Amino acid sequence: MPQLQPNNLLHGATLERILTDLVERVGWSRLGQRVNIRCFNHEPSIASSLKFLRRTPWARSQVEALYIETVYRGMDASDPRQAPLDPADR
Repeated sequence: MPQLQPNNLLHGATLERILTDLVERVGWSRLGQRVNIRCFNHEPSIASSLKFLRRTPWARSQVEALYIETVYRGMDASDPRQAPLDPADR
């Protein structure tokens, strides 16, 4: 029987879905500003970004935090006035 995870906002969300939702909501350029990694800023694609994020825990945690802020907490990730993500704030 599957375990319920009521406090885990990412439960059931794949990394591909998270990334696709963020790109649709804010676009690659704003995503690259909020999470400054090369695969978002130079010839971005879902495939290359997924490959990088799966191998790089710090980058994945920043993308997941941005997703939670954007989708669940109503923050506007496309607003350039939003402070960059700091893993210490999680």
